[in-house]
Amino acid sequence: MIVQTCINGARSADFHPQLPLDPEAMARDGVACVAAGAAELHVHARGTDGRESLAPAAMDPTMLALRRACPGTLIGVSTGAWIENDDERTLTTIAGWRELPDYASVNLSEAAAPLVMESLRQRGVGVEAGLASIADAERLVSLDHGGRVLRILIEISEQTLDEAFAVSDGIEAVLERTGIRRAILLHGADATVWPFVHRAAERNWSTRVGLEDGKALPDGTVASGNAALTAAAAAIFRAGR
Repeated sequence: MIVQTCINGARSADFHPQLPLDPEAMARDGVACVAAGAAELHVHARGTDGRESLAPAAMDPTMLALRRACPGTLIGVSTGAWIENDDERTLTTIAGWRELPDYASVNLSEAAAPLVMESLRQRGVGVEAGLASIADAERLVSLDHGGRVLRILIEISEQTLDEAFAVSDGIEAVLERTGIRRAILLHGADATVWPFVHRAAERNWSTRVGLEDGKALPDGTVASGNAALTAAAAAIFRAGR
């Protein structure tokens, strides 16, 4: 049961003045988030043009900067299909990484998910199985990958709370019915961030917060940055113990 901080995601620079977009900024932000209670960091490396990239030229210096700044902290990345926008290029970039992340999230909604998962395993990188729908959960089960992933990432995009809870409940039901017993990290986005932090705390699941998912604190005010979001989530988890 941990708090993971997702420090940037696909957000553009105008989303928040403290959004970290280069290796040095990510490293500084990572240190602050760990001090605020983050057990893990999730980052999206950027190329020199500021765009998300899985290329070794972007990934390697980002991983190296974070490793040096946050020794002992697990660091993960996304493999979202939109980053390279080409499945073969995604697989090629993963094969070329020299500074490996500890884990990478793979969206089960994406066609190449099985190949990406296998590529990560071959490199010794843990897999977060990203489930955003009941269909994603059913696909994970059908692929027989459920017992071989690092954790299940239930990531809800619906912005109406009743709908978001219904999707989360449906995914959980599939996992229970099929006997998949892996660690679960639950998170929402924007309007649902904090309801899902509370739900994760109640169920002894892990969660994540950060500027990738939203910039508002529980009281609705804009956070000063990732560390403030992390501290708020950590406080909720402490209160729930």
